[in-house]
Amino acid sequence: MELTLFFIFVLFFIGFIGSFVSGMVGIGGSIIKYPMLLYIPPLLGLSAFTAHEVAGISAVQVFFATIGGVWAYRKGGYLNKSLIFYMGTSILAGSLIGAVGSNYMSNDGVNMVYAVLATLAVIMMFLPKKGKDDTPNDQVTFNKPTAAVSAFLVGIGAGIVGAAGAFILVPILLVVLKIPTRMTIATSLAVTFISSIGATIGKIATDQVLIGPAAVMVAASLIAAPLGVMAGKRMNTKHLQWLLALLILGTAIKIWLDIL
Repeated sequence: MELTLFFIFVLFFIGFIGSFVSGMVGIGGSIIKYPMLLYIPPLLGLSAFTAHEVAGISAVQVFFATIGGVWAYRKGGYLNKSLIFYMGTSILAGSLIGAVGSNYMSNDGVNMVYAVLATLAVIMMFLPKKGKDDTPNDQVTFNKPTAAVSAFLVGIGAGIVGAAGAFILVPILLVVLKIPTRMTIATSLAVTFISSIGATIGKIATDQVLIGPAAVMVAASLIAAPLGVMAGKRMNTKHLQWLLALLILGTAIKIWLDIL
């Protein structure tokens, strides 16, 4: 795929806007960028990406986007190592299986998985995010089989579409496993990072990653995500959250209609 200057600009714009908005409202960037990558280039007369290529680009971008978040939380005492071990090993296996398995799926199949995850993401955006009061690391307990199985299932879906799966992990940690809020945020980032390792390795191994577009998206997201987080702290993002939910839901409906 030839990357003209205009194509690079469009990719950078998609990466920047997607990461800025995701940083602002606290939802995984892949859910926003997946439909943008799928629909915006052909609308502008540029080469269209297949669903496999979009998922591959997303996987690489998520890998780099989550490194910074984990690094920022490394000294705060909120990373629960036991939870990261159980969920991390499971989600790594799941995302690797999903990423490799997606190579044998049709474009419609990959898009269908995105539509399911996008619909879930809209629901998750409006679930109560309030967890337990923060308790010391050594006093936190959780159901290990539930943590492992749920992470494995999230990993498969995330591996297929190249998403991080954090938007599903956070409610699981808060509501199902009853993990304190700050520990949930930090630990979900670490588990998401591990998930992105499996997804990236699987996508690269099966030749589903376009390195040039992925590099442009990574550069844009590293600049935009911190700016989005800063903007989100200064403004009421509730209206933006509703707008974003409607856009994601609209995209999911369009994909369902295209498939059916």
